[in-house]
Amino acid sequence: MQLYELTESPESGYVKGVVRRFAQSSNDHRGTPELPGRVVTVVEAPVWHRLEGKETEDGQVLADDYVWGVAYRIDPEKEPKVQAYMGEYILNGYTCHHVPVYGLSADGKQEHIVVQDSTIWIGKPDDPAFVGYEPLDKIAQTIAVRSGPSGPNKEYLYKLAESVKNLYPHVRDDYLFALENKVRTLDLVQA
Repeated sequence: MQLYELTESPESGYVKGVVRRFAQSSNDHRGTPELPGRVVTVVEAPVWHRLEGKETEDGQVLADDYVWGVAYRIDPEKEPKVQAYMGEYILNGYTCHHVPVYGLSADGKQEHIVVQDSTIWIGKPDDPAFVGYEPLDKIAQTIAVRSGPSGPNKEYLYKLAESVKNLYPHVRDDYLFALENKVRTLDLVQA
């Protein structure tokens, strides 16, 4: 079963005040308990800035503190199945938040709310699997060699980067694309 089979009306958009980071260990999908991989996590931007030592005013959100993605509307009858499905992916600790999802007009100049109240799962520093800030080189070395029941960790990174590039060609995600390049470079060296 795939998540999209349980949903309807996908809406493309972005959430403000968050960043996408490989800050969560994965011992159940892209790694093992002995050799955990890394999976992407949405983190509140002010929390992340503190973790990486970036000087910002308390609670300050920067211009690139947003994450593009797809919000799915769920048929109320299918909600228990979706929650069960998502439960498999959030075992390592995330917290549930309700946020608006924004979109842009066709010309990219006008912002509007696409979904008023969307559920998002956010990684927190006190979550058991949250690893927090690590230099990209260290994360790349982990992702390049780890694998778990859902497959190689690098495959997960590559598919995410490809999806972001294809779905949102106008979006700059310097962190994601820099990490992808570092892992691909390690692939070439190891080949």
